[in-house]
Amino acid sequence: MRDHIRLLGILNIIWSSFRLVMGLIILLVFGGLAGFFSIVGMGSDNGGNGLIAAPFMAIIGLLVVLVICIEALPALIAGIGLLKRKSWSRILTIIVSIFHLLSFPFGTALGVYGLWVLFQDDARRFLEPGLAAPPDSPIVPV
Repeated sequence: MRDHIRLLGILNIIWSSFRLVMGLIILLVFGGLAGFFSIVGMGSDNGGNGLIAAPFMAIIGLLVVLVICIEALPALIAGIGLLKRKSWSRILTIIVSIFHLLSFPFGTALGVYGLWVLFQDDARRFLEPGLAAPPDSPIVPV
């Protein structure tokens, strides 16, 4: 079970890092589009419509990145918590795994795997302090 929890932590870190990088790319694209529209809007032949569209492109890009970050940061925190065997990481990862189910296909697979791992009694015993450790744990029960 220890290996499954470690793998789940690593996969959550990788998935959330990928999402954060994609968010930065989206921010760059929308920022570039806003700049392009503002330059094009300065031309006299189109009536300045680009100057009106530029702020909307920037706002849309920021909102998309904000949503991505709100979804990705808890997964990053949960993955780090699993690797450090924090007791709170189990509940956080269960919640994050439920949200991963909506990101088809890779997020769905990660969500199903996370729920499968964390709903087992051995995972709960491995991560909860004071409970008997599972057999593959390096901790000797007192």
